[in-house]
Amino acid sequence: MTKQKQYSSEQIQVLEGLEPVRKRPGMYIGGTGKEGLHHLIKEIADNSVDEAIAGFASKIDITLHKDGSVTIKDNGRGIPVDKHSKTGKSALETVMTILHAGGKFGGGGYKVSSGLHGVGVSVVNALSTNLEANVYKDGYHYRQTYKRGVPDNEIQKIGKTSQTGTEITFYADSDIFETIEFDYDWVVDYLRHQAYLTKGVKNTIVDERTNMRYSFYFEGGIQSYVKHLNYGKDVLGESIFYVEKQVEDTMVEIALQYADTYIETIKAFANNVFNPDGGTHLTGFRAALTRVINDYARKSGLLKEKEENLSGEDCREGLTAVILVKLPDPQFEGQTKNKLGNPEIRGYIEQVLGEWLAYYLEENPAIAKKIIGKAIIAARARKAARAARESVIRKGVLEGTSLPGKLADCSSKDPHNSELYIVEGDSAGGSAKTGRDSKTQAILPLRGKVLNVERARLDKMLANNEITSLIKAMGVGIGDQFDIRGLRYGRIIIMTDADVDGSHIRTLLLTLFFRHMKPIIEQGHIYIAQPPFFKIVAGKKVIYAYTDEEKESIVEKLIADRKDKKLKEDAKLVGNTEPDTPVSEDEADKSRYKQAGVTLLQRYKGLGEMDADQLWETTMDPENRVLLKVSIEDAEKADAIFNKLMGTEVELRKNFIQSHAKHVKELDI
Repeated sequence: MTKQKQYSSEQIQVLEGLEPVRKRPGMYIGGTGKEGLHHLIKEIADNSVDEAIAGFASKIDITLHKDGSVTIKDNGRGIPVDKHSKTGKSALETVMTILHAGGKFGGGGYKVSSGLHGVGVSVVNALSTNLEANVYKDGYHYRQTYKRGVPDNEIQKIGKTSQTGTEITFYADSDIFETIEFDYDWVVDYLRHQAYLTKGVKNTIVDERTNMRYSFYFEGGIQSYVKHLNYGKDVLGESIFYVEKQVEDTMVEIALQYADTYIETIKAFANNVFNPDGGTHLTGFRAALTRVINDYARKSGLLKEKEENLSGEDCREGLTAVILVKLPDPQFEGQTKNKLGNPEIRGYIEQVLGEWLAYYLEENPAIAKKIIGKAIIAARARKAARAARESVIRKGVLEGTSLPGKLADCSSKDPHNSELYIVEGDSAGGSAKTGRDSKTQAILPLRGKVLNVERARLDKMLANNEITSLIKAMGVGIGDQFDIRGLRYGRIIIMTDADVDGSHIRTLLLTLFFRHMKPIIEQGHIYIAQPPFFKIVAGKKVIYAYTDEEKESIVEKLIADRKDKKLKEDAKLVGNTEPDTPVSEDEADKSRYKQAGVTLLQRYKGLGEMDADQLWETTMDPENRVLLKVSIEDAEKADAIFNKLMGTEVELRKNFIQSHAKHVKELDI
């Protein structure tokens, strides 16, 4: 793309004022919690990214200061400082104080921009107690400061400089935000992604609070991103397919590589903005990929005449790809930019990928043969899975006759009031069935460990009794028949023992949900039950503790209460009801429990040790229970963790265990 060298006040277009921002910040940054707070960094840093995309900036630095402020600096052209013809103010003050004022509305400041709506730095200014803007431009250093969006003074010329660029320091307003504590890891992830998407740009984060520092620089751009996404996977050939071509006024970049897995990972971006719901660039990519692979398979004789074409799903099994388009006027569906809508982009992608992927397969016949072979096996597995699915998932899956026999269903048919407990073992399942509220709580006991779906295709999954029982009970189907509207329970609660086997079963179930039923997690339906570790009896009091720390806190409180009441008689300390698990061999501990009046301290080793009443009281009663809600804050990290823990690479798991072993206080074996 040609660079636009002229960038002055004439490129700054004014659309409307700034007044509403402080009254309704959620309209502009999505909310006032952690996500909204970090959106402030993104709004400013995205401007620096736009300078880098345009070819004028090579460095972006973010500093988290000890006093709670944040500085974002680049070495781009610098925000214009000359007087704006419409506002009569400097261009800097215009963009800092007027909403929808910037170089991204057709004034010629940017050909390509990640910020479409242009709320940008003015919103950050409005939501900050203090903000300082330093501009290095045309041989001079300029500065202006603001309080809650209002300038303290006119723009000042500080002195001469050889630097160029913009430096913004802001203090988020604690009256607006629930927290003003910035997350180092969030900034690291943001800068890493931007470095992948803008090759040759160095991004640095410095956290003065902890003296942590990290820099990113990827000469390979999205090729490096694909390599990162495939880390720890068995790839089909070391080379990564990459193409970068300009079509009309749009730059198209595509990188892809296959791995010996069953999951596809495709990330689509427009002007460095991630589009989780895809759009026209993803549609064009899928169409071209399927066509090219089928054409090559036919031409090379790998796909016989009598065999039907490979489906898009077959062709994408094990694929990791990054699609990046840079275009002058992106049309997104909605404020969140989840989906790209420009119709012409589909044709551009099909043209570029169709031509260059065909060349790649011709020039790399060994890799091409592996890709086609994998797709053919996927097609056979798909047909086998279809037959298996038809035998286990019928249209009447929501009817009582279709439900698995081991399921103790609840009487309520309203998903909002119903919950399904997935319970480890028949013993705990029996107690749960007896102790539950049968109106709203359904129980599904699982025997043994479910299949590790990270290493299995759908046909193998559907041959597993425990998985098919779970699919039937939930009512959502699986694979291309998955439909979350069929979900029979508002809460799916995993209830396993608090030991190594229980943790393993929980991980296996979460892998199933993450890989094949992700919307159930994303919409907040998955929970993990927290059974207590200890039962403490002190006089007539029965207290349950969920951690060692909570147990000690309870004991301390009991001691304090006894002192307050000046009780003179201590209850006799009785050991654990199980002879092989004494309370403690430490005399000091025994003395403390005696001071607290503890007459029984029982350590639960599993759900099966609890009778129905105890299980209800501690783990299932909505008034008393503790549930952990499962969410996906970062799907990319989650994907890597599941691959590491449940994939084929033993060395990755070994390294993970070694690096985290020091954090394990007590291990039951």
